Amino acid sequence: MKRPRLTQQNIVFAIFVALFAVFSIFLRGFLSADNMLTLLQNVAVLGILGLGMAVVVIGRGIDISLIASLAVPPGLVLEMVQSGHSLPAALGAALALTLAFGLINGWLVAYAEVPSLFTTLASGLFLAGLGQVAFFQLDVVQWSPALDRLAWLGQGGLAGIPTPVLMFALASAAVALFLRTTRLGGFIYAIGDNPYGARVTGIPTRPVIVLQYVLAALIGAFAGMVMAASVNSMPTRIFNSTLIYDVILVVVLGGIGLSGGRGGVVNVVIGTLLIGTMLNGMTILDVSYSGQNLVKGLVLLVAILTDSFVNPRNEETAQQGDI
Repeated sequence: MKRPRLTQQNIVFAIFVALFAVFSIFLRGFLSADNMLTLLQNVAVLGILGLGMAVVVIGRGIDISLIASLAVPPGLVLEMVQSGHSLPAALGAALALTLAFGLINGWLVAYAEVPSLFTTLASGLFLAGLGQVAFFQLDVVQWSPALDRLAWLGQGGLAGIPTPVLMFALASAAVALFLRTTRLGGFIYAIGDNPYGARVTGIPTRPVIVLQYVLAALIGAFAGMVMAASVNSMPTRIFNSTLIYDVILVVVLGGIGLSGGRGGVVNVVIGTLLIGTMLNGMTILDVSYSGQNLVKGLVLLVAILTDSFVNPRNEETAQQGDI
């Protein structure tokens, strides 16, 4: 008989099961219906963001600007509708902003050859600042009754499953189909595995890299709309939170190698379940915000070290430079 392969994905899933079991037995209120509902809703937005990050990381990049994509375009929709604009006009403006943002990120990485870490760090700061200066009158943009046609994105449920979780499942299915069944998805894996080899074989590497960042921006904006619909507002200052580190934790801990060309949607789902459970347990235990950051930083460091052993950098990667 074939022995099961011990992979980071399997290890992380086993840790999730063990952690969930321990919390269920020893942590009062963890298994309550209200807490499970809260846990599922929280991990849904985190998981959708993880899908956007995964598309970029598989292609050997990183997108630190995802939280700006989460906050600003959806916040613009809420602000424009609140100011009297029609919903189609608001959605069109937000879509144009998202596409322009993703195209600029992709062009800077693919054609100007600025490292993705610095590109997305700067662009995220710019977009968040633009929102605060030009778009938003208040830090928290409220949901308007005219937006109720979009409330289904984050409210209600089906067969007891909250709608945000269903949105995460639909987004996961769409990204999985794109990565595993389309030619462009195969190109992303090829570029992540060996960008120079991919270019030699005729793959249009630069346009595909641009596509990665456009998709990440669109997925981030979708996550923002789900979040806004579920809480009836958009806290635009969320860009200043540590949410981006949770997203990176989900991707790296789930088993998507930072060296590129490895992993998929299943890794994101497993990483989301573990991180969501860990954060929920720390919240019930009343661990301080600083304490939670300490734990997350330690887990992220361990995940990156594990990734360096599981997915070691080769000579070609070293020549290109990391992310």
